[in-house]
Amino acid sequence: MAIAKSNYRPRIVDEELRERLDAAAAVLIEGPKACGKTSTARECAASEVFLDVDASARQAAAVDPEIVLRGDAPRLLDEWQVAPGIWNHVRRAADLDPGKGRFILTGSAAPTDDLVRHTGAGRIARMRMRTMSLYEQDHATGEVSLGDLLAGRKVSASDPGLSLPDLIEFICRGGWPGSLDANLRGAMRFVRDFVEEVRRTEIQRASGTRHDPNGVLRLIRSLARNVSTTVSVATLARDVSGDEGNVMQGTISTYLGALERLFVVDNQQPFAPHLRSRSRLQKAVKRHFVDPSLAVAALRSSPGQLRGDLEYLGLLFESLVVRDLRVYAAAHDAEVSHYRDNTGLEVDAVIETAAGHWLPVEIKLGGSDWIDAAAANLRKLEGRVDTRRIGAPSKLLVITATGYAYERPDGVSVVPLGVLGP
Repeated sequence: MAIAKSNYRPRIVDEELRERLDAAAAVLIEGPKACGKTSTARECAASEVFLDVDASARQAAAVDPEIVLRGDAPRLLDEWQVAPGIWNHVRRAADLDPGKGRFILTGSAAPTDDLVRHTGAGRIARMRMRTMSLYEQDHATGEVSLGDLLAGRKVSASDPGLSLPDLIEFICRGGWPGSLDANLRGAMRFVRDFVEEVRRTEIQRASGTRHDPNGVLRLIRSLARNVSTTVSVATLARDVSGDEGNVMQGTISTYLGALERLFVVDNQQPFAPHLRSRSRLQKAVKRHFVDPSLAVAALRSSPGQLRGDLEYLGLLFESLVVRDLRVYAAAHDAEVSHYRDNTGLEVDAVIETAAGHWLPVEIKLGGSDWIDAAAANLRKLEGRVDTRRIGAPSKLLVITATGYAYERPDGVSVVPLGVLGP
């Protein structure tokens, strides 16, 4: 019998977890702290052990890890990385008894000893979990599904009624399950405490080396100022250094690596299609946090300040949309990248499925003029990609902050975030 909580909010990854348990002996759920991994895992688990809070379990794991594996299946091994020796024992248990759905592991930090651990390939399936999308929070209707867009279907939906102040609040509070019912002030304090914990203690655990908490905070703030951009490590190093001397790029890279292992940053990789033009692809990643609320918290910003800085708000809105697209895309075995070439053409997101479908997306906070420019960008990208080799895009999509979902005369789909779902 599953260990379920009566107040559990269903997540889009629930179905993915069930499918992976049917296909593999063990499933590893990775994601940042407080994103809901444990609650989701408990919905499927029949027994559990919490390694981060159960000292006796950690002691047992250090002496005889197989003891900790005993229990009804699926057995939840929560925060397994605090006792990393368990990994190889889970792998060995899967070798000895290759039955499906035996273990669920959750982890909010990827260990640094990957080289000495067996990969677990073929035995342990990995799935990524993020904070809650607007659809999962009941702030988006889901009238237009990403599945329909990937299938090339026409879209039409009424105005969901979200206002710009609503979206600003959603950005500030984030999709953290533990603070969904809190007032805005409490929710924002929760995220600020999260940032404080990361810069003081969590990053040292992830990196395994001593660090400068103030330097880490300066880096997080620099990332916040440059959210949704392809800012380089060199630029981040200059920004972090300021007037206090030089911070080496190697140090910045070390901190960035630790933030990645904590799943705090969640960068977009570049889209790499075959081109039929002479344009050259740029390979820089686009910088995001796993949730845009982290950028707001790092800068100690507020809804009022964001309303007064529409340019920065546009970058945060893009990050919010990318977060939701990633959550929805996972349900379709798809990934979210971005496009940029040497001519200056940029497209905010490109969704690619394992089956070969692709969907370019422009994200715009503003009105009709911005939508026209976005549609032109999408047409340019379509003209540069060699569609004979990768096929035509499923749709050309502009995601907006407010308004209706409709098809333009040129075939470009316009969809407000408040009607989008998986």
